[in-house]
Amino acid sequence: MIETPPPPRLDFVYEAVVDIAPTALLGEGPLGERRIVPILGGRFEGPRLRGRVLPGGADRQLLRRDGILRLDALYEMEAADGAVLTVHNRVLIDPLQEGGPYRFSTLEVTAPEGPHGWLNRLVLIGTLQPLRPAQEAVRIQVFSLAAG
Repeated sequence: MIETPPPPRLDFVYEAVVDIAPTALLGEGPLGERRIVPILGGRFEGPRLRGRVLPGGADRQLLRRDGILRLDALYEMEAADGAVLTVHNRVLIDPLQEGGPYRFSTLEVTAPEGPHGWLNRLVLIGTLQPLRPAQEAVRIQVFSLAAG
């Protein structure tokens, strides 16, 4: 009999509060309504790193005809030691899920080799929480999958 491995556990990596500009509509495409949300800055912090979200990135969005919202964000974060990390965050939002909106993502963080190189070796998942209307920002919590 083949032994079933335990399910993976989640380890907290960081939380980011990302400041965003108003959503710009880009028009209808063959798959739905296209949008873009410029990233203006922000902060992030976790047990092994902290720093600031750099302005200049953007979140490209597709509101599908079935009501699902797909986000594809690409931006940079600068760690406290000056290292620049590139974040590619792909989010799926289903506002009609039972129990509240479903907002989960997969992330890829690319770091320079050195103190933050460990980020290049992880499978990352995240949550997304809009902070509007109190703040023009979103809160992103990032976790790594680890052997159970």
